Amino acid sequence: MKPFQLPAAMLKYCLTLLLVALTGTVAYSQTAFSNNPDSAVFLTKDIDNFWKAFDLFKKDTTVNPFGSAYIDIGSAGVKGFIPDRIKNAENLYKVVRKRSSDYEKVRTTTLQMKEKEKQCRSAFYALKYWYPPAQYPPVYFVIGAYNSGGTFNEEGLFIGAEKQTDISNIPFIVAHELIHFQQKNWMENPTLLQQSIVEGSADFLGELISGATTNKTAIDYGNRNEDKLCREFVTRIDSTNYIDWLYDVSRKDDRPNDLGYWMGYKITQQYFMKAADKKQAVREILDIKDYKAFLAQSGYLKDYIK
Repeated sequence: MKPFQLPAAMLKYCLTLLLVALTGTVAYSQTAFSNNPDSAVFLTKDIDNFWKAFDLFKKDTTVNPFGSAYIDIGSAGVKGFIPDRIKNAENLYKVVRKRSSDYEKVRTTTLQMKEKEKQCRSAFYALKYWYPPAQYPPVYFVIGAYNSGGTFNEEGLFIGAEKQTDISNIPFIVAHELIHFQQKNWMENPTLLQQSIVEGSADFLGELISGATTNKTAIDYGNRNEDKLCREFVTRIDSTNYIDWLYDVSRKDDRPNDLGYWMGYKITQQYFMKAADKKQAVREILDIKDYKAFLAQSGYLKDYIK
């Protein structure tokens, strides 16, 4: 049977539409966010909105103003902080009622976030040096339900302002989330090794571009107890149970939270230090495809893995 053929004019029209569609898609993916550090937007208006809602709450604590006066009029930053964090207006209202004094204590600090924009942007310039393809999304400073200091998604970086008790840490937190934004090959249900490297490499590269990391407690403890922790970690590298290493501890000893950040930092640091081409090393750290191979190439833990 002879194959069906479109008339020449119709074929040309369809091909033109396809080309326009493909061009538009490629252009969007390439220009969704600029790779010019000066293009990044630092948005703090959601903090102002929250405190207006908070003042309404203080006038009448039986009324919940956090939907209409905060979430509903919020930026993409507030929307990005909804899943697993703010959750909804009712949850935020409950947290504020329970911890209103804690919110009050950080009010002044949250209203100073804008003052750190220049220092944050300096870290963006540093990333441009180390990793020229980097993209610079908006940075949203929002107020949540006291359960997250920061996160990111495809629309930007989100900083939980109420969790920041020391404004001097803001550039380091933003740098950490900026590195996460550049990382590729995110996984579902990562192992302890994978997630520790994801977090620790964001700490290491974040420190490289900003000058410091906020996980000083974990780093100090890890360095003091390195041998014991390395012996324990190698028995858990394939586990997806993060307890005692990431995000929570069992209280079995005096360890702080997030020692997995320290472990991932140490692995990444050694990988970077061994590399002859440091800029290429940064590219590789941001695009790890095989985490066990990355660990082996770093040489860290080699004396502990049988």
